Amino acid sequence: METGTEKLTEYVAVNESVVEEVLKKQPPEEHLYDLADLFKMFGDSTRIRILYALSTCELCVGDIAQILSLGQSTVSHQLRVLKDAKLVKFRRDGKVIFYALADEHVRTIINMGMEHVEEE
Repeated sequence: METGTEKLTEYVAVNESVVEEVLKKQPPEEHLYDLADLFKMFGDSTRIRILYALSTCELCVGDIAQILSLGQSTVSHQLRVLKDAKLVKFRRDGKVIFYALADEHVRTIINMGMEHVEEE
């Protein structure tokens, strides 16, 4: 496997010291792949709609289905995907399962994304 320094010798850098500094700050490749996978979760409008609804309060599958005018099986499937990606968490209250955003990081991503698209 090549190191960052070996890669430098293959290319003509305009500002070698800047390139070296940036390379030092690069996270491991597997972290970047994980980050790309995380952002893929936000690439589906149904998942975004679910996350946005959950940014208000915790909801059960039926509530989410009604809010988004979707079938419960569709919502359940997408919640499973979001749970596997650690973007939502759940709690059981009797027979009902309530879903919420996993943590404040998810809320921040949603809010910052919305701010970005609403900029004029």
